[in-house]
Amino acid sequence: MPKSAFLVILIEFCERFTYYGLSGPFQNYIQQPPPPEGYPAETPGALGRGQQTATALTVFFQFWCYVTPIIGGIVADQYLGKYNTILLFACIYMVGLVILTATSVPAAIDSGAAFPGFVVALIVIGLGTGGIKSNVSPLVAEQYTVPKPYVREQEKRNWLGRKVGGTERVIVTPQATYQKLFNMFYWGINVGSLSAIFTTLMAKNIGFWSAYLLPTCMFIPGIAVVVLGKKQYRQHPPRGSIFVEVFKVIRLSPKYGLEGSKPSVMAKVNPELAAKITWDDVFVDEMRRTFKACIVFLWYPIYWLCYSQMTNNLVSMAATMLTGNVPNDIMQNINPLTLIIMIPIADRILYPVLRRYGFPMRPMIRITLGFFFAASAMAYCAGIQTHVYNSPPYFDQPNANGKNNVSAAFVIPAYVLIGISEVFASITGLEYAYKKAPQAMKSLVMSLFLLTNCFGAILAFALVSVAEDPKLKWMYTGISVAAGVSTVLFWFCHHSRDAYDVEEDAIHRKKDELDKYRGVEQEYENDKESQK
Repeated sequence: MPKSAFLVILIEFCERFTYYGLSGPFQNYIQQPPPPEGYPAETPGALGRGQQTATALTVFFQFWCYVTPIIGGIVADQYLGKYNTILLFACIYMVGLVILTATSVPAAIDSGAAFPGFVVALIVIGLGTGGIKSNVSPLVAEQYTVPKPYVREQEKRNWLGRKVGGTERVIVTPQATYQKLFNMFYWGINVGSLSAIFTTLMAKNIGFWSAYLLPTCMFIPGIAVVVLGKKQYRQHPPRGSIFVEVFKVIRLSPKYGLEGSKPSVMAKVNPELAAKITWDDVFVDEMRRTFKACIVFLWYPIYWLCYSQMTNNLVSMAATMLTGNVPNDIMQNINPLTLIIMIPIADRILYPVLRRYGFPMRPMIRITLGFFFAASAMAYCAGIQTHVYNSPPYFDQPNANGKNNVSAAFVIPAYVLIGISEVFASITGLEYAYKKAPQAMKSLVMSLFLLTNCFGAILAFALVSVAEDPKLKWMYTGISVAAGVSTVLFWFCHHSRDAYDVEEDAIHRKKDELDKYRGVEQEYENDKESQK
């Protein structure tokens, strides 16, 4: 893994520290009224708008954050490139953070400015984070440039990475390297997301203004890393005509087919039209590969519906259970803790052992496992919610009255199961979106994958009317059944794609071909691995 990749992961760490640090207290901030006796408070609050409004706004924020990557992807691939786009949207992000922090001070809450300020901040922050999200993960993957497998001799190491003496010859493949790269990228995301532990505690003991000030301050080093590390990153310039070319290929395909849209084929059928074509044969093969990948993405909204429950309805469930001196919204940090533990286990033990025994865990099997664990998490939530409703003193109306005699520890396995599902489904989705995208459309295709989260938010919107007592157990049951059915259907429809995954990944241009296609001359030093 190149050093510049770790620098990009550091940028994402700062951004995710900010994002999760400010969004962690959102549910309580919106749902609960200001504590009458001030801080520290048993259950912190500010706006007092109730669970349905809180769930609706947090779902809207999720929806908005995964629509805006489309804007970021288009700006990067068509106009500015990934680096400049990240810098632009980081400045927009910073404006939203200042608005959120300023309108969460006690004086703003008392004057009624907090709610409109919060809505404006959601919109501005969502625009900023979306522009960054669609470009950071392709940028980190672009730091690795070796397109083919090669053999390397290295010192023997155990699964912890420690030297054990002697040497060994290993095969280094792009598939395994990208898998490791996105595992590390996602690990950095979840280390950053632990900021919600600090911000929820600060919201409970000091107030929400302090909880939002910390992420705002943390975002400044992130911008500094972007600016100061500019010369370290491998950057691919935008191909200004890329979307025009996409639409032209789509327009020609009904008459000539995708294969017939290749310049080499078109030259035999319609030489006059072939002379006007600005793309190459590889681009058409990349487009075919991308269309197939987008079909896989269509299954993700039901997965994101399961995932989204942990940031709103599960937080509210914990508020109706006994938490002791622990804030109810701190429970969601079990999820990133699970990922911080499970990602290295999968990366250093599970995947290498399976590869050694001839089972490389291709994308479709990993995604299927992710869907299965998400469905299991929702089934477990249905059971725990039923247990809450069957417990005294308020039975199936705890939100309107207070806490039932059930320990909030029962919620922990739900967050663990969702975390395990992310190891297989979410990380693989990012990896798959990058590998299957055309070279000049990495950001846009990544944003299309992220857009599936938006459709998951739409499904969550549809369920807001049943996100109340005593309907919650049936809501979790319905989500679990839908996710379970989707798991079976997904495997049935797509498992065969794993057989030609490596063949698809082999579609690429040589460096001279790539420079010619871009219309620019770029001089990059070859990696030592590629020289071998």
